[in-house]
Amino acid sequence: MGESCRRIGSVLQGVRALGCQFQQRRDHAGCLGIVVGVTEGVRGLTDAGVVGVGTDLVDVDRFRTVLRRRPSVADRLFTAGERAYAARAIDPAARLAARFAAKEAALKALGYGLGGMRMAEIEVVRADDGRPELVLHGDARSTAAVHGVGRWLVSLSHTDNLAQATVVALAR
Repeated sequence: MGESCRRIGSVLQGVRALGCQFQQRRDHAGCLGIVVGVTEGVRGLTDAGVVGVGTDLVDVDRFRTVLRRRPSVADRLFTAGERAYAARAIDPAARLAARFAAKEAALKALGYGLGGMRMAEIEVVRADDGRPELVLHGDARSTAAVHGVGRWLVSLSHTDNLAQATVVALAR
């Protein structure tokens, strides 16, 4: 399986988790892509009470440069578990960039900007089935509770150049 097929597979896994219908299509150059349609499962999220939605995009090369110049940044932004997970990859910077994007997206979903809370208090973990999940600690957890957040939906993706995350905060 080629790298692009693996990436499409990862995207499709997230699309399926949200209950979306999709079609795979090739464009005029033969590049594989997907078209996603919203289904009742996704529309039903409003019934669950969406508190907020956030998305963020991170330039992986720029993030890699920051980590190389100031290694202490990783300690401030990420938990020991996140750093250990990233260290197992060929390109740890891409994994960390995706997690940083998820943290920023979570802040946006709560209506905060960068610096609104300590980033290491927002942790991205992997569920038993491999899906990314958010676990909040300390003040971040308290802030989410004040906003009525009961659970999170998280989607992460990265290429060699870009890392992207979308986070949906759902009411209790």
